[in-house]
Amino acid sequence: MENLLLIEDDVGLQKQLRWQLDKFPLQIAGNRVDALALVRRLEPEVVLLDLGLPPDPDGVTEGLRTLEEIKVVSPLTKVIVLTGNTEREISVRAVGLGAYDFCQKPFDPQEMSLILERAFALYHLEVENIRLKNRHQPNPLQGILTNDPQMQQVCRTVERVATSDVTVTVLGESGTGKELFARALHHLSPRSENRMVAINCAAIPENLLESELFGYEKGAFTGAVKQTPGRVELAHQGTLFLDEIGDLPLSLQAKLLRFLQERVIERIGGRTEIPVDVRVICATHCNLGDLIRQGLFREDLYYRLTEITLKVPPLRDRIGDAVLLAYAMLKRFGEQHNRHFKGFKSDALAIIEQYSWPGNVRELENVIKRASIMSEGPLVGGEDLGLEVGQAEPASVSLRQVREEAEREAILKSLARTNGNVAQAAQLLGVTRPTLYSLMEQYHLR
Repeated sequence: MENLLLIEDDVGLQKQLRWQLDKFPLQIAGNRVDALALVRRLEPEVVLLDLGLPPDPDGVTEGLRTLEEIKVVSPLTKVIVLTGNTEREISVRAVGLGAYDFCQKPFDPQEMSLILERAFALYHLEVENIRLKNRHQPNPLQGILTNDPQMQQVCRTVERVATSDVTVTVLGESGTGKELFARALHHLSPRSENRMVAINCAAIPENLLESELFGYEKGAFTGAVKQTPGRVELAHQGTLFLDEIGDLPLSLQAKLLRFLQERVIERIGGRTEIPVDVRVICATHCNLGDLIRQGLFREDLYYRLTEITLKVPPLRDRIGDAVLLAYAMLKRFGEQHNRHFKGFKSDALAIIEQYSWPGNVRELENVIKRASIMSEGPLVGGEDLGLEVGQAEPASVSLRQVREEAEREAILKSLARTNGNVAQAAQLLGVTRPTLYSLMEQYHLR
């Protein structure tokens, strides 16, 4: 379904264009805020933008700002600027900021229709080109195995925001796979052909971190024998991944904030401002809100970094995923060690399901790797895992909630135990396959 968005505050012109463009499904916004809300919700292929918007209806400031923000939120959207006869210089400036074309008032309906048809065609051509390119490349999300609705929602969000340039912060405990999502965001983006440069803010000493991030000039300090660009500069036209951003020292937070606002850097010992075009992705296991309250993290930097937030749930909250991942890991390690495993014994499956996995997927991977070495037969037993499982007290909820949660959990565990085989899972549960499909649909399970 094609979407055309008109951003125009003049009611008379709105009615005129609605009538002239009746063959296009038209949405209308009268100001920048409403327009951006519609862009985020509809992701329109084409936008008609009048630069004279409130609160500056006689100028172009608000219109140009709207254009820039649309290109950030939806880079592939084709923006056609509506201008007067005396505004050609402004039209050229708008094209320089990312507008697809401009059309002068008063409009010729046939000319306008032709411009719109070309814009729609170009949009669909670019989308198809990206789709074909991605089809011949490994799926960046292919390494993420899950039956959990929370994780599936995170994956859908990644696919949705990857094509824009918004700054994304990935939150989650250590070992949940935050970097995997960061790399998926990069590989699904228009910047995928350029570099993704990563730096761990917690792994580099504070006195070296600034030079690692921003680089230095020759002679800036003892040992600076040559000009060296930093990680930010190396990521130009690509993606900068700041891992463990919660551990960034306060002394560097102000400098990072300035870069995010101005998109320029200065090397240590340098006087020249260097423009850098990067998409920034961050990750942290810390609670940034707590760090702000403790005075350890700048609130203004927090809002710059969290334009979009992805919360990766811990493995213990993803019912059935531990067993599902364990099967995949056992197969991978079996191939590496030239062994053919048939699966897990029932006691091993029970331990994997009940263990709390404080180290998340990283800990599970280490345990399965150890088990693939220690196991003597084709089936991995509980003793091969080397784990101890304690008893957890059940939560107090209503009978209906208990029944629904138990049913949902039983389905997830059965699907995990049968490695996703619906027919075998139905047999394990003692129901027919159509019944299981119906229950999976009821509980939104894939």
